Amino acid sequence: MMLKPLMSSTMTAALMLALSACGGGGGKAADDVPTLRRGISAKVDTLDPHKSSAQWENIIIGDMMIGLMTHGEDGKPVYGMANSYETDPSGLVWTFHLGDYVWSDGAPVVASDFVYALRRIQNPEVASQYASLLYVIKNAAPVNTGEMAPEELGVRAIDDKTLELTLEYPAPYLPGLLTHYTTYPVPQHVVEQYGDAWIQPGNIVTNGPYKLVYWRTGDQLVSEKNPTGFAADQLCFDRVVYYELEDQTAVENKIAAGELDINNAFDGARQAELEVKFPGWPRTTPSLNTTYWSINSSQPIFKDVRVRKALAMALDREFIVRNVLTPGFLPAYSMVPPGIDNYNVERPTVDWKDMPRTERLAESKRLLEAAGYGPNNPFKFEFIHRSTDDNPKAAPVAQSNWAEIAPWVEPTIIKQDTKVLYARLRQSDFQVADGAWVADFDDPINYLYLLDSQTGQQNYGRYSNPEYDALLARSNAELDLTKRAETFAEAEQLMLDDYPITPMWFQVTKNLVDPTLTGWTENAVDQHRSRFLCREGMKTE
Repeated sequence: MMLKPLMSSTMTAALMLALSACGGGGGKAADDVPTLRRGISAKVDTLDPHKSSAQWENIIIGDMMIGLMTHGEDGKPVYGMANSYETDPSGLVWTFHLGDYVWSDGAPVVASDFVYALRRIQNPEVASQYASLLYVIKNAAPVNTGEMAPEELGVRAIDDKTLELTLEYPAPYLPGLLTHYTTYPVPQHVVEQYGDAWIQPGNIVTNGPYKLVYWRTGDQLVSEKNPTGFAADQLCFDRVVYYELEDQTAVENKIAAGELDINNAFDGARQAELEVKFPGWPRTTPSLNTTYWSINSSQPIFKDVRVRKALAMALDREFIVRNVLTPGFLPAYSMVPPGIDNYNVERPTVDWKDMPRTERLAESKRLLEAAGYGPNNPFKFEFIHRSTDDNPKAAPVAQSNWAEIAPWVEPTIIKQDTKVLYARLRQSDFQVADGAWVADFDDPINYLYLLDSQTGQQNYGRYSNPEYDALLARSNAELDLTKRAETFAEAEQLMLDDYPITPMWFQVTKNLVDPTLTGWTENAVDQHRSRFLCREGMKTE
């Protein structure tokens, strides 16, 4: 369904005339507004911070909305709406003091906006895919399931400028978590007036430096400077155009025509070629990003752990990383990526990591035969993969890997629109599926919680192991960071031995960035807010 911009026809025509000329002139539109042109790698489904679960949508949401904390230029947490905080000795009660900020309609940003927002995301009727990320807040889980009233959530406004959060367990990573869009405030008076349409141009009210003014589904979204927004006085670009570009050829054509400044993906196998074609544009750095493939153990053919293990063992990660993917990717034999904070122990891994491939294939065949498969009972399954990035090139290699197990192993691969694929994942509508997780905050729990039985939609294969859940609960209660890390390692090893997922590779960030832009700082969480960006020779007013 097309989302129609809520603007007058005259305003729309004027804006589109300006946008049609955004290609050249050093980022200036026809109406001489300094304009940044950003490509995002998939279609936008929602800009509601309580309903989104997509990294590409966060590029836009994070330009418009600011939480208690926000990302600095280096991706680290810095103060947003809060200007200070303190914790009690137990580490369970955090008190945040808000600065003097206003919404784009002039209403003040107050503590009750956060109370409303945090209750809203746990409202079962909102059906937030990300609600479980905030189960660290006291009573969040029972509020989300409807077992407790919203008023029981561990959040309260002491006064307009003071917000108190009470947690279920100590969370040293809370400042990083509070940079995530699930924790952003939303304007209660606007949400209650417009319902789900509050995010549409003409309705939306923001507290960040930009505000949505145009949205044409499948094409582009446009934000313009919100003069009263957070850090608005520091902007170089008064307008940001976000192009929904899934086709890499279209991306390259736009760059060649001078119509794009940034794109959040590129074909990694062509990095050297792209560096010649667009000198200085390709940017990579190690990231907190794991590609892992989910195996749906709720499907009858995957209930047997021997089957899941056989598929994991047959995949030649080393070949895929070396020959198909972006330089810098690493084969993954665990879920939590290297370089993450609070995990300074010996990392778990699968027991066959160093086994020669011929032996891996032989063991995969033996496992499938032991599970009852063979020439008279072929093993047939479907693997769905994302339509973007390196994934369409990796999928045929995986299909070949699985087929090498035995002639009676018959995998089918199907390319899916990335947005559609993630919708199927959340509905557990798949057999084996591609996917990836980019850290929301720098702590192992952000990866390991995905396999907790209480996580809900983001536990794609509906993995459930009471022992695993108990270990994560124990880690939450542990104040000693070394013992906490040891518990994480025990839990991750248990999960890896169950094979609800098969980790594939650890990624590097991949962006195409005009080398004349300044303010772009590589960081592991791959957050690059438009408010930090400028162009050589430009100055803020």
